Amino acid sequence: MNGKRVFIDTNIFVYAKLEKPQDTEKHHDAVSFLANIEQEVIISIQVINEFSNVLLRHGIEDKIIRQSVKEMADACRISPLTLKTVEEAWRIRGNYHFSYWDSLIIGSAIENRCTVLYTEDLQHTQIIENCLQQIINPFLKA
Repeated sequence: MNGKRVFIDTNIFVYAKLEKPQDTEKHHDAVSFLANIEQEVIISIQVINEFSNVLLRHGIEDKIIRQSVKEMADACRISPLTLKTVEEAWRIRGNYHFSYWDSLIIGSAIENRCTVLYTEDLQHTQIIENCLQQIINPFLKA
């Protein structure tokens, strides 16, 4: 690892786990991205919960979801959500007008001193208050 911390949003883990015909390219891109990440990866408990919920909605067996969560926990540092995180989310929402859930992800990334947030849900290359140096969509092709 190169000493930098990065935050990875739920959608990347979901694409890596689910291979739907309409998302085959994203599935392969997500698997490759996760396999090649060199930085310390931070996720919040929100990511675990959203990931589990999406897989449940797709009819994935509990045993498989639990194993997938364990694999995520082994590969990433999981940050709890605290009242401080929620307050940061509301501040970010007020300043940037993101959804509450996106603001909570950003708040967690900032709280954990991550330099990059990987997600497809926000504006590619956006900087948040010089704390979060960049938002990157790993599915965009150069």
